[in-house]
Amino acid sequence: MRLRRVLPVVAVLPALLVISACSSDSEGSDGKKGTPTAKTTSSAEAKAASEAKRIGAMDPTDLKSATISGKSKGFEFKQVAKADVEAGRNLKADKAECQPLASLAGGYTDIEAVSVEHRSLEPSKATNATIGSMWLASHSEKNAKLVMSDLRTSLKKCPDGFKTLGLTYKSVKQLKDPDLGDDAVGYRITNVVAKQSVSMTYTVVRKGGVIAAFYGVNMLTPKDSAIPESVIEAQLAKLD
Repeated sequence: MRLRRVLPVVAVLPALLVISACSSDSEGSDGKKGTPTAKTTSSAEAKAASEAKRIGAMDPTDLKSATISGKSKGFEFKQVAKADVEAGRNLKADKAECQPLASLAGGYTDIEAVSVEHRSLEPSKATNATIGSMWLASHSEKNAKLVMSDLRTSLKKCPDGFKTLGLTYKSVKQLKDPDLGDDAVGYRITNVVAKQSVSMTYTVVRKGGVIAAFYGVNMLTPKDSAIPESVIEAQLAKLD
């Protein structure tokens, strides 16, 4: 189906962020990109593990093990390239009160997590037009609660949307809170991509100190764009 080939280009936000980021001078004056060495990566992982232990957050290795990969509940969970997810880090909103929403749009939380795992979600059946992604962010339970509080405040203050990195979100609508995890928030934002409005439905759940964020897009029936709760429950179960 042609639709299935087009949807990932429109729907997967990290890819959009990479396109937008290409216009910025992120490579330095000589145009060269630094490549993290194995030693640097190992040092960063050790630092993250140490911080997780200090604040009582889920260890990065445990978080990765608890994140679904492969097929589950009618979707395929695929790892996302590091360059794609990094494009959304430190995304800034044009209005400070909208920052929690902008951070989530970039694939992160407004409070920095100890570690984050990203997955793209692609439907296993051609008849399912909903596609999207998810990410798990490891925090102390105190900070995870603050993330949810910040998000609710942002939703109240930003109904007319915001702009960030050349992207325009023209409306934000809070939905009924799902009965998931220890706390959950649902909302729908409308993004403008190539002069076309794209509605994305977010479900953000806290379970202990882990924030699990899911967003979905359905170009055929936008009201069905939320990632099914059965998928979310399957992921939450792995955090036990």
